[in-house]
Amino acid sequence: MNLSDFDYELPSELIAQHPAARRSDARLFVHAIESGQSEHRHVRDLADILVPGDLLVVNDTRVLPARLFARRESGAVIELLFLEPRSDDVAAEEVGRVWNALVQPAKKPRPGERLAFGAEGGTVEMRQRQPGDDGRPGPIWSVVLRTRDGAVADVAATLERFGEMPLPPYIERRTERAAVTDRAEDRERYQTVFARVPGAVAAPTAGLHLSHELLERLAERGINRASVTLHVGAGTFRPIQVEDLDQHVMHAERFELGEATVEAIDRTKRAGGRVVCVGTTSVRVLEHAARKGWGPQRGSTRLFLRPGSPFHVTDALLTNFHLPKSSLLVLVSAFLGRDRALALYAEAIERRYRFYSYGDAQLLLGPCAGAGLRR
Repeated sequence: MNLSDFDYELPSELIAQHPAARRSDARLFVHAIESGQSEHRHVRDLADILVPGDLLVVNDTRVLPARLFARRESGAVIELLFLEPRSDDVAAEEVGRVWNALVQPAKKPRPGERLAFGAEGGTVEMRQRQPGDDGRPGPIWSVVLRTRDGAVADVAATLERFGEMPLPPYIERRTERAAVTDRAEDRERYQTVFARVPGAVAAPTAGLHLSHELLERLAERGINRASVTLHVGAGTFRPIQVEDLDQHVMHAERFELGEATVEAIDRTKRAGGRVVCVGTTSVRVLEHAARKGWGPQRGSTRLFLRPGSPFHVTDALLTNFHLPKSSLLVLVSAFLGRDRALALYAEAIERRYRFYSYGDAQLLLGPCAGAGLRR
C-alpha cells in the first residue's frame, strides 16, 4: 500500500488545543467491527459499554517534561528535547548521564560548549552531534546536564524542575501570559493518571481520557486492568517519509511486558473475554511480544502494523483520532480495514469530533476471542 492511501482532509478548527474539562468528558465514537454498527457516547460511558471479563491494557509510561530551553553566551536561545539515555559509545561510569537530545537549531552549538538554563546556574554540556539517516550531521546531539559547580546533574530530576511538557507541534501555546496557565494544565493533563515509569517524550494519548473515578467504576463492573510500558519516542511526531509503506522503517521504542500482564491476558482469553488495548502503544507491545514468542519480555520494538498484518492478542482498541499519513492511522486501518477506517474518520469530521492528542476517542470493538491466545 502507498502512503497517499491514508490521507484525509481535516478542518484546522477540529485540532484540539486543550483537553476536555474533565478527562472522561471526551466524546467516544463506538464502532462494533463484527456488526458494523456505531454509536456516539462519552468516555465516561466506558464502564457501561465494556462487559465483565474484559481486560483493559494500559501503557504506564510517564512523560518527562523533556523540553528544555537554554542560552548561549550570545543570548541565543537553544531548544533541547531530551530523548533517551545513550547506551552506545559511552563509558561505563557515564551510562545514564549522557543523553540524546533533539536540538533546534542544531547547527548553532559547538562541541564542548555549555549552554545556561534555569535560575541556579545549571548548564547543558554539548558533546557531539550525531549523524542522521543520510550519514550527515543531524539534529540530535549527545549532551550532559551539569549543576552550577560542574557536577553531573540527575536528568529526570532536573527536567522535572526546569523542563516543559513536550507537546506536539500542532498544539499551539502562543502568549507568555497564557503559557503560565497552559504549562500548569499540560503538566497535569498531558500525563495519564496511572503513569509510573519515567521515559516517554510523548503521552500515550488514549490513556489521557481515563480518570481515577472511571477506573474505579470499571473495576466495580468486573473489567480488569493490566499494564505494559512503552516509552513513546520523538519518532511519534515524525511523518512517514516514503510513499511505499513496505520501505518504511519504524523508530525503535523501549518496552517491557511483565509476567503479571501476560498471565492476566491468558486468563482473559481462556475465559472468553476481550483484551482491550488502551492506545496504539499497548497494541504494539502485545503484538510484538506475540511475534517474538508469547511471554514476559523487554527490549525495543520497530513493529509497523499495516493492512494485512495479523492481530494475535488485541480484540478491541481505544484510541484517539490520528494525523493523516501517520503510522498510527495505518495501524488503525490494519485493525479495521482502510476503507472502513477512513469512513469512520469522515463521519467523525462531519459530527465535529475533536482530533489528535487532546481530542476525542474511538472505541473499536471486536468479538470475544474465546479460549486461548490466538496464534
